Amino acid sequence: MAEAGPGRAGALGKLLLLALGLAAGGWLLRTLGAAPGTEWVDRYVRDEGLAGEALFVLIAAAATAVGVPRQVAAFLGGYGFGTVLGVALALAGQVLGCAAAFFWARLVGRGWAERRLAGRFGHRLRPVRDVLAGSPFGATVAIRLLPIGNNLALNLLAGMAGIPALPFLAGSALGYLPQTLVFALLGKGVRVEGAWQLALSALLLAVSVGIGLWLLRRHRAGRSMDPGS
Repeated sequence: MAEAGPGRAGALGKLLLLALGLAAGGWLLRTLGAAPGTEWVDRYVRDEGLAGEALFVLIAAAATAVGVPRQVAAFLGGYGFGTVLGVALALAGQVLGCAAAFFWARLVGRGWAERRLAGRFGHRLRPVRDVLAGSPFGATVAIRLLPIGNNLALNLLAGMAGIPALPFLAGSALGYLPQTLVFALLGKGVRVEGAWQLALSALLLAVSVGIGLWLLRRHRAGRSMDPGS
């Protein structure tokens, strides 16, 4: 019990540094007057109506499906469409990309995954698979809330390991939402030079990470207390 205080203080310190880093990065992009990927948004997406929105969703889905960080879609969505519409379009693209990778892995790579889970990579992959299998929706939400790990790897693992599709995709959508809002706010803040959007995005990121860590620890604690686990 004596170590709980320092451990929590260290975790809160890391969250604070992460939030400050996000705000500093947004300020730097705004100061420089440029951000990666914004040129094609300005040329082909913004002010193009439904055609531009559909193009953005398709490109976001394709990029997410092949491993481009989902935060990029959120940032560019906020930059191109503002916070509300940007979040909706970016989230649609992220979930479509997640589903594409998930079902590709289920159709093509399930046998490969089963062999690896039984072989030398099992000690690395099996714990994640077991957490997802034990609570597909809740564990997926918790993992997605954290700004660490590999989105594509989790999509492929879940598909190959036979995790139920509906709770995994629904949990992904819900878990994606906080960081999508964070980076959409950051993208809008860069475009309109809004300092409050940058500060709010940093605060929301810290909150979402804190919730993700709490949920993940809760799922792990629940499994350790389960006599059948």
